[in-house]
Amino acid sequence: MKKDQLLTRRRALLGGVAALGAAGAAGLLGLGAGGDPAAPAAPAAGAPARRPLKPSTYRLQPLVGHGGPNASRTLVRREPVLRMTGVGRTMVLTFDDGPDRRYTPDILSTLRAYDVRAMFFVCGEMVVDNKDLLAEMAEEGHVVGNHTWSHPLLTELSRGRIRSEMERTSDVIEETYGERPRWFRAPYGAWNRSAFQLGAELGMEPLAWTVDTLDWTEPGTRTIVDQVENGAGPGVVVLSHDAGGDRSQSVRALRDYLPQLLDDGYHITVPRRHQV
Repeated sequence: MKKDQLLTRRRALLGGVAALGAAGAAGLLGLGAGGDPAAPAAPAAGAPARRPLKPSTYRLQPLVGHGGPNASRTLVRREPVLRMTGVGRTMVLTFDDGPDRRYTPDILSTLRAYDVRAMFFVCGEMVVDNKDLLAEMAEEGHVVGNHTWSHPLLTELSRGRIRSEMERTSDVIEETYGERPRWFRAPYGAWNRSAFQLGAELGMEPLAWTVDTLDWTEPGTRTIVDQVENGAGPGVVVLSHDAGGDRSQSVRALRDYLPQLLDDGYHITVPRRHQV
């Protein structure tokens, strides 16, 4: 499929997703004062910081980045968004650290089987060798977010390094997915003033999570399923992983809990960002 056909198909899919989500997910709850200068924030609830992965052997040189025409209009938050707001039993499934050829295709296959859209927060260095998986996400209407280039602990980086990590990733997402990301997530849930400010400059909203499956600890498929089912509720954002280690338990768990959530009456959707 040609790139222009792919992007047309993707925009049509996302338009349908937005229409479906409008009734149950009209917007997002921002916990900080929207237009005020951002203050340092504690890490979001969830997994404690892990040691960053070793740098990839296929890392690219920095690309020329830009924030896009709407970047300056994105408000700087003090804290990340933690959950959706709206009427109805809506939930969002998110997957971090990929794409990974060992696990992401299985996750995409399960989502496709149930006609469900999800969010994938990708690392730029992982995209480089897996561009076809991002194209598949675009084709099927999933939302792709920025998870930095090499998954560093942002609170230990200079402002310039943080910008490079974010900007390079936005560039490779735009090249592969068809448009620049509108969401970002700090690795390890470690946010700071610079991350909020630079994310806003690049036109992105910060999204954390409500329920951490703790799948990165490899606790067993049943435990991951229980984490999701016990934490399910209106507006919940679920954190899982499709890379960064052995994610076979995460793949199997999704096959179990996704149909159960749907049977329980939850609408699994993707969020709509406030138009500002």
